[in-house]
Amino acid sequence: KSIEYAPVGKLGGYRADESYIAKHIENILALPLVDAEAVRSKGYRVVVDAVNSTGALAVPPLLEALGCSTILLNGEINGQFAHNPEPLKEHLGQLAMEVRLQKAHLGIAVDPDVDRLVFMCEDGELFGEEYTLVAVADYVLARNGGGNTVSNLSSSRALRDVTQKHGGQYSAAAVGEVNVVEKMKATHAVIGGEGNGGVILPELHYGRDALVGIALFLTHLAHSGKQISTLRKTYPEYQMVKNKMERSPEIDLDKVFAALQEKYRNEQINTEDGLKIDFESGWVHLRPSNTEPIIRVYAESTSAVIADNLARKIMQDVWELR
Repeated sequence: KSIEYAPVGKLGGYRADESYIAKHIENILALPLVDAEAVRSKGYRVVVDAVNSTGALAVPPLLEALGCSTILLNGEINGQFAHNPEPLKEHLGQLAMEVRLQKAHLGIAVDPDVDRLVFMCEDGELFGEEYTLVAVADYVLARNGGGNTVSNLSSSRALRDVTQKHGGQYSAAAVGEVNVVEKMKATHAVIGGEGNGGVILPELHYGRDALVGIALFLTHLAHSGKQISTLRKTYPEYQMVKNKMERSPEIDLDKVFAALQEKYRNEQINTEDGLKIDFESGWVHLRPSNTEPIIRVYAESTSAVIADNLARKIMQDVWELR
């Protein structure tokens, strides 16, 4: 069957519609899980770091609709990021200072395309990017009477703990939003995402969305009646370390991974994306990078020291088994 293409002069029309952020916010506020009145009653004062990108367009209108007063940092939408745009602790010193200075109830940082979401406590300490999804999932599962959840293999064990607390089943997916979404659909998950601050609510759409994450989190915070730092203390305390090692030509990863599986055959093993070994004390995830000649080695435990020791032990194993 031949394909007919439109001539270059008849490709169609173009029109601009700048109402879609407002429409998206309306859809979020209409969700049964979002209690706008409860949030409005708290009158939260929020400092937002929009990193001079689209967060400056999207986050303040949502907060205004939720009755929050907003102090906007880096709100000039010029694409010239005020700092490294990854919403990590080492890049958010200005936000921490302003939250304390303004005596704000919390701070919010998003990445340039507003799909990663990080909260800051009233004392200037991070809530923890891994705990954005954990807290939102805790609220959604409590309201739904349980349900299944999904995050990627490099995300915190805390989501599994919270899911099991509510009687649901947790599943891990390969790293990457599309892999998480596929697993969410397969397991009928009611909430999922990634530990980098990405929240996916199927009831709205299958994509990471900081705006719906903000609305759900603020509802959860309002219902709890707690300060954000106090809410954080209600969740399991895990520490994650992220290492990497050179993937030299002498390392035969297939051979090494097979040897590691044999060595740790009494532990829980997942080979869906690299190799993840779940120990009683924590886990280690080894994953070859798709863009660099390195092996990413993430580990998590109840303390950073234990996590680091686990990672170093497995990295030593890799050299010995290569």
